[in-house]
Amino acid sequence: MSARTWLRVGLAFLAATQFAVGCWALLFPHSFFSIPWVGMNMPYNAHLMMDYGAMSLATSVVLGVSTFVVQPIMVRTALAVYLVFAVPHLVIHLRLMHHLTPGQRAPLLTALTAAVVIPLVLLALTRSLSSARSPD
Repeated sequence: MSARTWLRVGLAFLAATQFAVGCWALLFPHSFFSIPWVGMNMPYNAHLMMDYGAMSLATSVVLGVSTFVVQPIMVRTALAVYLVFAVPHLVIHLRLMHHLTPGQRAPLLTALTAAVVIPLVLLALTRSLSSARSPD
């Protein structure tokens, strides 16, 4: 597969994930909060959960658009927006691991690390967009 195709697949995956998480947190905040690594034995806050859902939906828009408008500035902006959230999100959860059982830590760290590595790999692939102007 070409770099452009990998970018589209990766961006579509990130957009779909953000959309699904956003809908879940916005429409069913208590259900989303009930996930052990979301609630972390802290008091429930519906407002915060719905705000998080709305933010995730907004992020899915820029990622979704970049899936179709595969231009360097668009793709890099979308990935930067996502990483500005994903990197601190990983760091925050690393600091709050004490709220989780060892069995809950592994899937959380896997998912949050992937949420940083995937866009970083995609960002590296954007270099090929500048040098190859293949029409789609």
